[in-house]
Amino acid sequence: MDDVTVVTGVSGFVGSAVARALAASGVRVRGLARASSPRANLADFPGELVEGDLRDPDAVGRAMAGVRGLYHVAADYRLWARDPEEIVRNNLLTTRTVMEAALAAGVERIVYTSSVATLLPDDGGPADETRPARPGQAVGAYKRSKVVAERLVEELVATRGLPAVIVNPSTPIGPRDVRPTPTGRIIVEAANGRMPAFVNSGLNLVHVDDVAAGHLAAMARGRIGERYILGGEDVTLAAMLADIAGLVGRKPPTVALPVAPLMPLAWANEQLARVTGKEPFLTMDSLRMSRHAMFYSSAKAQGELGYAARPYAQALADALGWFRQAGMVR
Repeated sequence: MDDVTVVTGVSGFVGSAVARALAASGVRVRGLARASSPRANLADFPGELVEGDLRDPDAVGRAMAGVRGLYHVAADYRLWARDPEEIVRNNLLTTRTVMEAALAAGVERIVYTSSVATLLPDDGGPADETRPARPGQAVGAYKRSKVVAERLVEELVATRGLPAVIVNPSTPIGPRDVRPTPTGRIIVEAANGRMPAFVNSGLNLVHVDDVAAGHLAAMARGRIGERYILGGEDVTLAAMLADIAGLVGRKPPTVALPVAPLMPLAWANEQLARVTGKEPFLTMDSLRMSRHAMFYSSAKAQGELGYAARPYAQALADALGWFRQAGMVR
């Protein structure tokens, strides 16, 4: 076998960070991306770039031929779509196609990028890997798509010997969030003074480059079939917005809104999005998620993988710096 590692999703936020971390460690990287993928994170790609649709078994099989390692990072990461089931179909089909190709090619080791979306929040404290969700417990199509895809990987590990380690990033922030992600949009909107109020919620925020380093640690030291949360710091949304305001010289929002009265506004935003095709900033699913503080513990990854994350404040500053440079923040 060639000493090459395949990374899917290299045009995206986490995938590009994983590819860069691998190349920096001396690994030969083969990135797999669609011809229609955004090119911003591919302009200086540190390895071989192969075009292919992850729903095409032939294209994926060709990319996988003769390689030793695989990072399947790609995902349809949307919290809204005209057809929500499209998100579920995409993430399940691409995961199945990639894992079947890896089995056929005899790939020796795989890191599968899942999400903390597959874990139930614990309102009594940070949740850990022992709280897997069933599809019916997931809020929204994206979370459900990640649950069913993760369960597929677990099934293939158990029944066909798929050599996969599962990682569950929390909420990455940092440079090269070109789309941007839903959390990146919050940072941009808040930095530009367009978030005068907030709901009482919380997130676990982590630097995207620490998530990438966690992927490499999982490849080196993770146990097959196990899942590892790759998180950072638990932060309330109010604190996050206050920190953004401090970094850009604005006054922080102080008005906390209840969720229920915002539901009609979210519904209206979604109806407008059906006309415009533009993903709404406020959705009914995002409001449903906000009822729970999404706090998580990375203790397992720290103990078994040697995982570590830098302070959240540094991740936020790096994200804002990149958004400024990209012209998204005035």
